[in-house]
Amino acid sequence: MKTTLSIATLALGLAFLPSAFAADEHNVVPGLTAAGAPLGLHGVDPVAFVDLDNRVDGSAAYTAVHDGVAYYFDSKANMDAFKKNPAQYVPAHGGFCTFGVSVGKKFDGDPRYADIRNGTLYLFLNEEIFRMYQKDKDGTIRKANAQWQKIEHVAATDL
Repeated sequence: MKTTLSIATLALGLAFLPSAFAADEHNVVPGLTAAGAPLGLHGVDPVAFVDLDNRVDGSAAYTAVHDGVAYYFDSKANMDAFKKNPAQYVPAHGGFCTFGVSVGKKFDGDPRYADIRNGTLYLFLNEEIFRMYQKDKDGTIRKANAQWQKIEHVAATDL
């Protein structure tokens, strides 16, 4: 009986393991959406953001899950576009602040402070950090890309 209970407990714990890793690799809000995954990009529609350069809140009625993260969309058309090519729309560096990543940290990426360069969405912690990024956009992105390879799978609290 004890062995069966221990195996069941271990299996249940392992079932939730990918979610724990996803939380370290993606900037998400606390809790789960109705889709059973944490919400990314603070609920902002990534397709409207990238394609239209327009920060539009999405709706739970249009939800797609990619890489363990739920994204909300303003319309079915945007949700369908995302499903066809999610890599085109997900924010860089797991949705964490690109400037923070450039210095080896995982800070919240706030959609109010964002830049789209060469079709890629970059997020920033706040206005002050965004202004620092604007002084050397290409250098910050280069540094962030190099750092991301080192910290992607490290919990934010361990950095």
